[in-house]
Amino acid sequence: MKIMSKLVARLLDLAIAIQQTPAPTFHEAERAGFVRARFEEESLQDVEIDPVGNVYACLKVANDLSSAVRHPLVVSAHLDTVFPANVDLHCERERERILAPGIGDNSVGVAGLIGLVWMLRERGIVLPGELWLVANVGEEGLGNLRGIKAIVDRFGSQPLAYLILEGASLGQVYRRGLGVRRYRLSVRTAGGHSWNDYGQPSAIHELAALTTRLTALELPRSPRTTLNVGMIAGGSSVNTIAARSTLELDLRSEDDQALTALAEQVEHIVHETEKPGVQVELEVIGQRPSGELPADHPLVQLAQDCLRAVGIEPHLNIGSTDATLPLSRGLPAITIGLTTGGRAHSTHEYIDVAPLEKGMEQLLGLVVGAWDRL
Repeated sequence: MKIMSKLVARLLDLAIAIQQTPAPTFHEAERAGFVRARFEEESLQDVEIDPVGNVYACLKVANDLSSAVRHPLVVSAHLDTVFPANVDLHCERERERILAPGIGDNSVGVAGLIGLVWMLRERGIVLPGELWLVANVGEEGLGNLRGIKAIVDRFGSQPLAYLILEGASLGQVYRRGLGVRRYRLSVRTAGGHSWNDYGQPSAIHELAALTTRLTALELPRSPRTTLNVGMIAGGSSVNTIAARSTLELDLRSEDDQALTALAEQVEHIVHETEKPGVQVELEVIGQRPSGELPADHPLVQLAQDCLRAVGIEPHLNIGSTDATLPLSRGLPAITIGLTTGGRAHSTHEYIDVAPLEKGMEQLLGLVVGAWDRL
């Protein structure tokens, strides 16, 4: 227990150091460099950053020729955060929790990659196959899973499984990938003066009316389906009839058919908005495929067993995580959490300290058990 407590304290120090390194989606290079240096400090092999910005490292099996024919295991955690580069990354460390933007999503997850190496070495555990650790880019927002896509393109069906780490979802086993479709709607008009040209169409007024129609759509509760206008912008001054306005729209559903039906409704409403003097453009800016692993799959069963072994009752779940990409290709993948927390994607985000010990034990059990059960 003392060894583990020291490891957790060390792991939290590392997580904070990662959190203090900005990593907005599409701008993860600084954090990637930090993680690469940590991988090298651990004397891991094949450390590299690929063309999209993912950081790879391999824990190989020393002096064991049989490892060459054993399937590898890939464990990955995303580097990027939802916060812009200028956000205040102030961190408050309390006895029971740590408060900091991005600490749970996903600084602790990234730190867990290295924490796993520490645990294996401290316990003298030698794995029968290669363990690949990857800190990947492009999970959040419009990253569109480009990081995990590059990982799966590289390894394909070779790995036993893809294990995805998130910071604050301990107890959840995400075996289903949530389908997502994202659009950017742009409205253009001639614009003009708010007094002299009153009566001419305003891009903002038209977009507001369009938003009202979209948010009035009746969505099915089962399968759960959602619609969210996440960003809206436009206009140039208070006394100008806006010549351009835009919004970004996020559609999600547990069911592909329901998602497609909703997308068709959205596209129909948008096309109806076209009229003289009003130009509307609809652009797909993101798509995340769906996929799932059966509840009785050995990987899902193993994940549940590892949680129960540390006294946590598992919950099978669905979500939009990096696991979605390999699942969509029929490859075994799950997402797990390393601790609990709350207020994700806000500057008041926090993680709980105490559950991290069980979360890391869960991860270790998954990795050690993979070659026997998969």
